[in-house]
Amino acid sequence: MNPDAILLLAHGTPEVLGEMAEYLSRVTSGRALPDEVVKELQHRYAEIGLRDEPLPEGPPLTRWTLLQGRLLSEALGQKVYVGMRNWHPYIADVLNEMRIDGVQRFRAICLAPQNSRTSTGLYKRATIASAAGMEMEFVAGWSDHPLLAQAFAENLQPVWAEACTVTGTRVPVLFTAHSVPCRTIMYSAPGSQSGRPGAPPPPDGIQQYDDRNVPDPYPVECKQTAMAIAKTLGMTDEDWFFSFQSQGIAGAPWIGPTVEDTLKALAAEGHKGVVMQPVGFLCDHVEILYDIDIAFKKIASELDMQLWRADSLNDSPTLIRALAEIARGEWSAEVDEVVTIP
Repeated sequence: MNPDAILLLAHGTPEVLGEMAEYLSRVTSGRALPDEVVKELQHRYAEIGLRDEPLPEGPPLTRWTLLQGRLLSEALGQKVYVGMRNWHPYIADVLNEMRIDGVQRFRAICLAPQNSRTSTGLYKRATIASAAGMEMEFVAGWSDHPLLAQAFAENLQPVWAEACTVTGTRVPVLFTAHSVPCRTIMYSAPGSQSGRPGAPPPPDGIQQYDDRNVPDPYPVECKQTAMAIAKTLGMTDEDWFFSFQSQGIAGAPWIGPTVEDTLKALAAEGHKGVVMQPVGFLCDHVEILYDIDIAFKKIASELDMQLWRADSLNDSPTLIRALAEIARGEWSAEVDEVVTIP
């Protein structure tokens, strides 16, 4: 495919605290959440700087994602669009803009490198729903791109070296990725109703996204990314661990092990420090700036451990190089065949 444009897809985030309830309803596909959940999320976003009035530079996820789009556009010499599933700029609005600009064929790249029905699958459905009359090639996953591991390794190496120097020990590295509901990665019986378009969510509020007879690839791809980073830095198996973070605060069980349990286990083994690097996120947002920098640091301190975090990729030139190779079709990602949306 020779695309007219590139479309980057991301999660989206509210711009002010008062938008939290509406934002969360979009994340849950319309399912109302208890007031205490909304208030807890408002608290977390307030802790990372969100206010009742828009921030001049915008919230972190939006600001960094739009910058990644601009940097990729400069690298390609081609227009790059950015669409969000759960907030402005919405995927549907961006596709309308693309249509007005005369775009007929585009390549969509998810800024969630590990393929999952809970992220890339929903991005694909949202894009198809608004891309009538256009031709799309959808990049479903690119977790094993060597430049992705290199970008993460470049940010991890200096902070890991600092932690080891400060403690005088070989500090363990804890790689993380966002957890997903157990239901969404399990096998599904043929004819399941909950994954069909328009079907109501099940009582526990956790969606099944399709009929499937294979498990979701997400947990494996997350760990493969971590393994590639560890290999790049010459780590041994004893140097690093993996956990899933940011389990939902409402609904059914989510996959683990959790960061909280892993930190307790590391402390019990006598470790006085840990370096964390989330490998499923490409820029700063609440799951990093609050969950790691505030909540997990507090837990580590209570366990008499010091916690360091590698900088997020954000505007990493190596990340932009990886995205450029995928955008040009120079690297074989997990690509769905080109489809024309009726």
